[in-house]
Amino acid sequence: MPHLKTTHYYWLALSAFLGLFSLLMLWHTVLAPSTRFSIALLLLLNVTPLLIPLRGMLDGDKKSCAWIAYLSLFYFIQGAIECYANADERGYAALEVFLSLQLFFGAAFYVRALGHTPPHA
Repeated sequence: MPHLKTTHYYWLALSAFLGLFSLLMLWHTVLAPSTRFSIALLLLLNVTPLLIPLRGMLDGDKKSCAWIAYLSLFYFIQGAIECYANADERGYAALEVFLSLQLFFGAAFYVRALGHTPPHA
């Protein structure tokens, strides 16, 4: 039964990761592109940090999932600030907050459920 729980947490984290990645890509290019900043700059600052642990996240690597849990807190803070400061894009920011929390808890519980088990082959 622990394997089922571990798989559940992994899929929760992975779906939140892909959702957050998609949201940030769409938000800054299609849904509400910025008129004050370059789209390329916004994508570089917002999306690039998610690309760093991408390979390990897709492989279910424990260390990458731990790092993505820490990284998700940045997106939580960014979304909370944007939710407060920008009424026009509050819905996108609230979705960013939700997905970042889902990513944090999914990745943290996945790493905890793995415990000291050896990595899968």
